[in-house]
Amino acid sequence: MLSNKTFKRQAQLVCGAAFAALLATGAHAAEVAAAPAADADSTSVEQVIITSQRETRSAVAMEAQQIQRVLPGASPLKAIQFLPGVVYRTADPWGANEQNVSLFVHGFSTQQLGFTLDGVPLGDQQYGNYNGLSVSRAVTSENVARVTLSSGAGSLGVASTSNLGGAIETFSRDPSAERGFNLRQTLGSHSASRTFVRFDTGEMASGFKGYISYLRQDAKAWDFDGHQRGHQVNLKLVREGEKGVLTVYADWQMKVEPNEDATAMGNQQTAAAAGFTPYSRPFLYPNLAACTSNLTGGPGTPPPAQGNNFSNCFSAAQREDILAYVKYAWTPVEGFTWTNQAYYHYNFGRGIVAGPVNTAGLPALFATYYPGLVVGTPTSAATLTNIVNLMGGSGNAVRTTEYRINRPGVISTAEWTLGDHQIKGGVWFEHNEPAQHRVWYPMTKENNDLSPYDVPRGKKALTQYAAEFFTNDIQLHLQDQWRVTPKLLLQAGFKSSLQDATGKFPINQQNLPTVAVPVHYPTGSIKSNKWFLPQAGLLWDATETEQVFVNVQQNMRQFIPYGAGSGFYGFSAWSLGTQAAFDLFKQTVKPETSWTYEAGLRTRHDVAWGPITGVEGQVNAYTVKFSNRLLNIAPYNFINPAPAILANVGDVTTKGVDVAGTLKFGEHFQLYNALSYNESKYDQDYQSGTTIVGGVSTPVTVATGGKYVPLMPKWLNKTIARVNYGRFDAQVSGDYVGKRFVTYLNDLSVKSMMLVDLQAGYTFDMGDKGFVKGLRLTGNVTNLFDKKGVSTAGVTSNSGGYTAFPQAPRMGFVTLSADF
Repeated sequence: MLSNKTFKRQAQLVCGAAFAALLATGAHAAEVAAAPAADADSTSVEQVIITSQRETRSAVAMEAQQIQRVLPGASPLKAIQFLPGVVYRTADPWGANEQNVSLFVHGFSTQQLGFTLDGVPLGDQQYGNYNGLSVSRAVTSENVARVTLSSGAGSLGVASTSNLGGAIETFSRDPSAERGFNLRQTLGSHSASRTFVRFDTGEMASGFKGYISYLRQDAKAWDFDGHQRGHQVNLKLVREGEKGVLTVYADWQMKVEPNEDATAMGNQQTAAAAGFTPYSRPFLYPNLAACTSNLTGGPGTPPPAQGNNFSNCFSAAQREDILAYVKYAWTPVEGFTWTNQAYYHYNFGRGIVAGPVNTAGLPALFATYYPGLVVGTPTSAATLTNIVNLMGGSGNAVRTTEYRINRPGVISTAEWTLGDHQIKGGVWFEHNEPAQHRVWYPMTKENNDLSPYDVPRGKKALTQYAAEFFTNDIQLHLQDQWRVTPKLLLQAGFKSSLQDATGKFPINQQNLPTVAVPVHYPTGSIKSNKWFLPQAGLLWDATETEQVFVNVQQNMRQFIPYGAGSGFYGFSAWSLGTQAAFDLFKQTVKPETSWTYEAGLRTRHDVAWGPITGVEGQVNAYTVKFSNRLLNIAPYNFINPAPAILANVGDVTTKGVDVAGTLKFGEHFQLYNALSYNESKYDQDYQSGTTIVGGVSTPVTVATGGKYVPLMPKWLNKTIARVNYGRFDAQVSGDYVGKRFVTYLNDLSVKSMMLVDLQAGYTFDMGDKGFVKGLRLTGNVTNLFDKKGVSTAGVTSNSGGYTAFPQAPRMGFVTLSADF
């Protein structure tokens, strides 16, 4: 592992070299789509990263071949960890486990970015969110054509209500013009098995071409006996007519991801067990006997010496999705295209946890619904014994947080070229009816379907709450791209973001009889409309090989009904616990907004510098003013009732530079490097309640002003060295993430880490007449040097403590791909 001092010294050298050899790192959709696919018989090494030459903003892309080299079947979001300015960390090598994902781009987190698939909105990608699904659930990795990152600000037409800090757009591959069958089998560490099959119809008599694919994955967790299991089907049809292109896409997926719990560090651990900080917190299932025998602290109570870092019996995310769209791009006359797209997404899923009944104040919760069980206090031995019996006698209870998403939508855009002007405009509308409710089940032999992999169908102990929401989102945009001169392009436009959200509770949370002022989730509607969010940009072809771009844009993030993990009591007005607090929120709180300013230079040269034959690169500098930061200062907890506070707490100022470059050494070798510096700081302190000092109520100030935004490091470095010789290819990739603060007051941090992956492959010569048209063998090693440390961290307090997931160890995988 590099020290910060050593890394900075090397960074200066890399920066100087890369600035002279800047990389091209982004891709406009049209340009990338036009780029030819890599020829399996080619002896030249294809581009690792592609840079847009048509955008007034920084836009970088990674294509299908490179995504699969990261690890066959890896999440497209994991692949973009090698793009400038991106932090992507997970506790599994596939990058698919949604519970422990950490994604930051230029200081903005997952829920502050925009995500789409073929233009269809995927929501904000939070774990257990209300308005979308992960990219991996929307399209099988092997069917991804490319993924594009606009790291400063996404284009005006990106369908997203959370696009504060940029957009990540994924595009599915189109069907092949030739009939074919592709089979891929991956085997690897910890009994991993991934089977993918795809049939391409080729051109049919009806003018359609299409494909259907099936995926099955079963990967055992590296530190406990849990299996990540899933099935997925993709279908795509395309018909190109004289006046337009019709596209039909459908996706069905069902998966289960066993989850381990994050380890509580510092003051997030109980004082009695402050020294118990395991590297990971695996669950105990399928050893059901251990689920009971581990409760050595009394009735339903885990070992006191483990504090809140005990192991649950099991925990998992169960998800099932249906996603489909129909799109028609109509071109009645040359220079005018009108595209209409209708989509539908339905999700039904749950988070399921089986754990001790005497943790996190649960006895008080159960006593709320069964007050007759209480003998003395909710935590007395007699009461705990009664609760254990209520929940089946094992000492554990099973909790499900059940989700539903039901969202149709339409996107209509028009593009018209009039002389030197290219006018674009459109509208996106989505109606969503998300719902969430929490249910508790006894863990008994009669409820024998209670496991990480099954849907509970037995007797319920109680339904804690049931919530229903209704949201209508409308987004309008209009822009003009004016070719002032052959070398100068100006772009200007705006978008409008409008939302109407309503929440209600058919089943509301109950209160303990001892609560003086009963607290319930509020009901009501919130409208948040921003009619004018402007954007302007410039693209100047300074020379035949250099481009200068400048862009400024304002964005807004809409309020959310629920999100932020397993409960909607997060950054949501409907979590505040009283109607008065909800009404005050509506009057005083504003949506988060951002102004992004960026400028950059792109270059592309063929050179004869000894062994170096080509140089491509990009450097861009940016500054962002993030306003109206929304903070859950005091989340409401029904187990220990207290006033909730959700408020705007000030601004964040971000400044940074990305420098990325590719050096080509003839046809067989290229070296890509991206160096990023980011400084994201809070502008103000904020007030967090009051305290009594000398008999006087005094505001409590949290001194966040001037502190760095947690989890976003100052320094990032990405490196890919790639070689092709004949039918053999290999690459070594490195991802350096610098020190990350893990508290708002920056008193704690996790160490920097450099992860190195290795890939090698060989494409066999199958001739022209055999049944097997193509055969390729690939090997991958993730975390080559078996580094240990924190992969994903969670900010849980102002100072003194945090939570963390571990870095997965070194793993190996082998993939055989055959084309017929």
